[in-house]
Amino acid sequence: MIHIHGAAQIATLGGASTKPKTGKEMEELGLIEDGGIVIEDGIFVFVGSSGEASRYVEEHSGDKPVTVLSAAGKTVTPGLIDPHTHIVFAGSREFELNLRLQGAKYLDILQAGGGILYTTERTREATEEQLMAETMQRLDRFLAHGVTTIEAKSGYGLRLADELKQLRVARRLDAAHPVELVSTFMGAHAVPAEYKGDADAFVRTVTREMIPAVAREGLAEFCDVFCEEGVFTVEQSRDILEAGKRWGLKPKIHADELVSCGGAELAAELGAVSADHLLYASKEGIRQMAQQGVIAVLLPGTAFFLMAPPADARAMITAGVPVALSTDRNPGSSPTESLPFIMNLACLTMRMTPAEVLTACTINAAHAIGRAASIGSIEVGKQADLVMFDAPNYLYLQYHYAVNLTDTVLKKGEVVIRDGKRVLA
Repeated sequence: MIHIHGAAQIATLGGASTKPKTGKEMEELGLIEDGGIVIEDGIFVFVGSSGEASRYVEEHSGDKPVTVLSAAGKTVTPGLIDPHTHIVFAGSREFELNLRLQGAKYLDILQAGGGILYTTERTREATEEQLMAETMQRLDRFLAHGVTTIEAKSGYGLRLADELKQLRVARRLDAAHPVELVSTFMGAHAVPAEYKGDADAFVRTVTREMIPAVAREGLAEFCDVFCEEGVFTVEQSRDILEAGKRWGLKPKIHADELVSCGGAELAAELGAVSADHLLYASKEGIRQMAQQGVIAVLLPGTAFFLMAPPADARAMITAGVPVALSTDRNPGSSPTESLPFIMNLACLTMRMTPAEVLTACTINAAHAIGRAASIGSIEVGKQADLVMFDAPNYLYLQYHYAVNLTDTVLKKGEVVIRDGKRVLA
């Protein structure tokens, strides 16, 4: 049994496990001042005031050993959740920064053989063990910033053997690292060099060979596609996501990141779990997403790094679209594992409130990866994932920006970060 007491503030994010928070609901954090939490067998068994938590321990501990953790002066939140990453890859692309500073656009670099295609070459060359080692370091950094669950996309293989390799590595890492990984197949991340000029042929390969193989091996829960001008059209994206649905993979979509191309509307049409990026989503697309309950996963770090205008989060929240946030961790357009910094950017570049931001990185992010029944909030019966931040209240997390305030992290009721450092089993 673990007894956490004396928290300056607990943000429980309770009451939204069956559907994500929208509109004004995103401001409701379920705050408890001077709070206490009791955990048993990796599950929250009590959440309330410090005094009530102490009485619960006295009445229920019996002969069980009790580990007491002080949260004095700290803010406690659910473990942070990142619902959009491309974390399994080899190599890096720091040389692209100079190109972009000289005016090169994202698609210019991609079409010249850089970008995703450059990383594809490195990832194809890498062994599973190399991918494991490189990705393990990234997961360590995520964990140190309070992230306890992430979504991991494939998409740097762009051929069957290497897409499977990425997804198998993600499965191995899920078993080997405290951070939980939820896998998404994204074979349609770009048109590989060997299919240049014949994207339709590659779409057929994705739908007829890759998706069935991924599904048969049970390597992914979701299917994603880069629906964008110069990558995959709306029609091609529809074919890919419908094929995924036939094989039991729930649809997600990279939509309207670089231009407005109807990606948000396609997400609504197909009942996608989420539409991600959305920098140029149309008003009609936003309206349809709200109507169909599609979650907007916004990536302010990508806009920041690409020096592009951010998504219109305020319009989406006003329209009733549930919003989640993510790092978009990848080697080209968002090379960061700091979800807290992304939370800062959401406030400072998209004018989301600190409460909306916390909702977007916990319970709404859990909905975006189909895990809201077990994580995303501090509620009795849920998995005991939480973060203690060295902050007197949740507002301070966004006020004191670009600093890692993570002090202690628990994953499934086990202390995995203490005093900001990894605790090894």
